[in-house]
Amino acid sequence: MTITPISPPGRLVPAVVPDEDLVSPEPPSFATVEEERLHRKQRLAGAFRVFARFQFDEGVAGHITARDPEFPDMFWVNPLGRNFGHIRVSDLVLVDHEGRVVHGRSRINAAAFAIHSALHAARPDVVAAAHSHSLYGKAFSTLGRLLDPITQDACSFYGQQALFDDYTGVVLDPAEGRRIADALGGGHLVILRNHGLLTAGTSVDAAAWWFIAADRSAHAQLLAEAAGRPVLIDHDVATRTGRGAKSFGWHMFQPLWDDIVREQPDLLD
Repeated sequence: MTITPISPPGRLVPAVVPDEDLVSPEPPSFATVEEERLHRKQRLAGAFRVFARFQFDEGVAGHITARDPEFPDMFWVNPLGRNFGHIRVSDLVLVDHEGRVVHGRSRINAAAFAIHSALHAARPDVVAAAHSHSLYGKAFSTLGRLLDPITQDACSFYGQQALFDDYTGVVLDPAEGRRIADALGGGHLVILRNHGLLTAGTSVDAAAWWFIAADRSAHAQLLAEAAGRPVLIDHDVATRTGRGAKSFGWHMFQPLWDDIVREQPDLLD
């Protein structure tokens, strides 16, 4: 038997790589409005698939919207009754400011229009908003309080959250949606008492991530308070941490996007 020797690997000579040569994910720019629309729709379909993975879907409840880049008074939303885990780009529905479907053939959740139309109208900076009846979000909402700064992740919402302390049933009146938008103010999380969570972001990615992070922070707080009395992070530290995390929403969603689009590429259809 002849044994072929293996050549030793090349010698590594460490050298500092200049900052300008390092690569990191950054929000994309677009040459045309068509490119930007497709990108938002792809991320929206991907966000629904991710929400399904986190078991945020529950019957016909729950919705994520993305403002159209060409017609800012219109937004894309999921069709009524479609499982989050099956939604594709081609399934998305475009709705105008009066709730009329202008692209697509499916009905939409009436509450989705009542809530999201008001929010998009009140916040021109908001590209996307997310709401679902997630287990820990709705459990925490019954306490009628804000998330406490008990973890680094929870600090993302410190000074950026609000409480809508009034439950009047399923939101079907646009006036109720305007009250929710007013409560949210300039933040990216509003806790709807006895209902659940609603997040907003300057991209679909950010809105989706803030929802995931808020639900998990609610879960962490419920667990911590069941075990004892959590130690709060100091106000100044929580404020500083929250400010630093404000722009992280888009970046934090990228690993989830990368994973879901590789595993379920049919979402792009």
